[in-house]
Amino acid sequence: MKRLLSLTFLLTVVGVFGSSALAQAKYIPTEMRKGYASIDQGDLRAKITYLASDKLAGRGSLQPGDEAATVWIAGQFALAGIDPAVTEPTGLPGYLQTFKVIEYRPDRVNSTITLLRAGKQTVWHAPEAFGTYKHAVDLSAPVVFAGYGITAPELGYDDYAGIDATGKIVFVFDHEPQEDDPHSIFNGTGNTRYATTRVKLLNAQKHGAVALVIVAEPNRKHPTNAERVMRIGGSLARAVPIPLQALETDAVTIPAVVVLDDVAKELFATSGTTGSELQTALDKNLQPRGMDLPDTTLTLHLVNSSERTGSISNVAGMLRGSDATLAAETVIISAHHDHEGSIPCPDGQGGVDEKGQPTPAGPNCMQIWHGADDNASGTAGVIELARAFAENKDRPRRSILFVVFAAEERGLLGSYWMAAHPLRPLSTTRAMINFDMIGRDEKPSPQTDGLLDVPADTENRLNLVGAPYSPDYDRIVRHENQLINLQIDDRFDHEHVLNVLFRSDQFPFMLHNVPAMWWFTGFHPDYHHISDTVEKIDFPKMQKILQLAYLVTWRFAQDPTPPVFVANPEPVRAVAPVAIPATMAKGGPRD
Repeated sequence: MKRLLSLTFLLTVVGVFGSSALAQAKYIPTEMRKGYASIDQGDLRAKITYLASDKLAGRGSLQPGDEAATVWIAGQFALAGIDPAVTEPTGLPGYLQTFKVIEYRPDRVNSTITLLRAGKQTVWHAPEAFGTYKHAVDLSAPVVFAGYGITAPELGYDDYAGIDATGKIVFVFDHEPQEDDPHSIFNGTGNTRYATTRVKLLNAQKHGAVALVIVAEPNRKHPTNAERVMRIGGSLARAVPIPLQALETDAVTIPAVVVLDDVAKELFATSGTTGSELQTALDKNLQPRGMDLPDTTLTLHLVNSSERTGSISNVAGMLRGSDATLAAETVIISAHHDHEGSIPCPDGQGGVDEKGQPTPAGPNCMQIWHGADDNASGTAGVIELARAFAENKDRPRRSILFVVFAAEERGLLGSYWMAAHPLRPLSTTRAMINFDMIGRDEKPSPQTDGLLDVPADTENRLNLVGAPYSPDYDRIVRHENQLINLQIDDRFDHEHVLNVLFRSDQFPFMLHNVPAMWWFTGFHPDYHHISDTVEKIDFPKMQKILQLAYLVTWRFAQDPTPPVFVANPEPVRAVAPVAIPATMAKGGPRD
């Protein structure tokens, strides 16, 4: 048994010495100490400097800079002594899980959505109605309304009850019921897994639908998703939009269409009611309001101006656990390596170099989305923790899978691929730590203005996203944080406007009931702008976050009882501080 100092004395000492890894390492069990003390700001700076360099040109998916990043990450895993986690087609071990994606550009001018009613046609174009799919689409079908498009057996809720969607186009509201009600069964004012378009598409497919049409909730008190995205600007407001990408082989096989309010009013015109009335009724008692829309047939004509197929790769290495039985179980530490790429500077405009200095306009000028925080910071964090765990002579009992995903910016493609083609069984994956933007201080930005309160001081703050789905996970993080003393913030588990729960690589694993959280230092004005450069990274804060992740990972990989996933989450409650106990068994948990 190892004696630990009392919590009061320990925190006093840490206060004197600051957050130095060497000072804190005295209070870390011997078998964990070397790895903990090795987490180094200089290492992090060197890694982010390379990943966010002009040389990698913004690491755009399917672009040479991102391919170079994947090769470099694999080399970093090898240098750290982390074993390859992938069996390549040749049968040899490797670090790259390679898969195919289709890159396509929707033709907004020539794509149409047509309503046929009473022998007359009404034709809509973007932005009134617009759909996307990786291949051209031509189909016609009657329309059925299905509430929010949600089937949630554990909540006793089913928008498809009493309707037949087979061979039809399903029309649904965005988000989920009662989102302004803190007592809602749908996680109060926070999101659940059911609010995202992908889950609604899969549910529509399951019920036999041929397409999904989505409209923002008629009674909403927030911007639509499209309006929120346009607030961001930067790469999302390019004159020539970034091409879309989709998995060549994917569970989703039907197209999605987004329509504006006026189009929705037309679709409801023969129903005898309005969208607002239907939403009010649904939100009041959660009883299904699905129905066929009389004399309502839609024709979807979706055209792509280009399509091409390419290969991209997740990078994965593994530290095998020390226990003969528990080594078959897995803890995942992840991030994503891609960002938004680069383009020639628009006429008369300059760019920003990798050090954040302006570059002059001219024929050789490039605008590069460096992505130092998003997500060179997370990628560097995964590599640093892989190296730290490999430093230890002793290993935890469960295995740790270190993964850096591809094409997160194109729709979480790498993580959806791995969740569908896991390297180790998801049924025995006990927890996941996902790093996405862990290098900055959160600041107000156009995306959050008026929608989310940002604390005045975020210098020591870490946001965790996903706690309602695993209170056990949350308790362990807060317990281990007593040594690190970050401010843990759960605001994003209580909001439904920014859709944060769905926006990083932990989400595909949550859909498979894996306890998973997004570790996140928050949005800032440089998010998805060329000004997200390395000199703005807060390396002391990053070090603290990785120290906490190291301690938490050890717990996940070592504790007799791992975190439990909760399929029916309740809103997160305030968590009381937990005292560090006086003793701890070697290799065991802090009870």
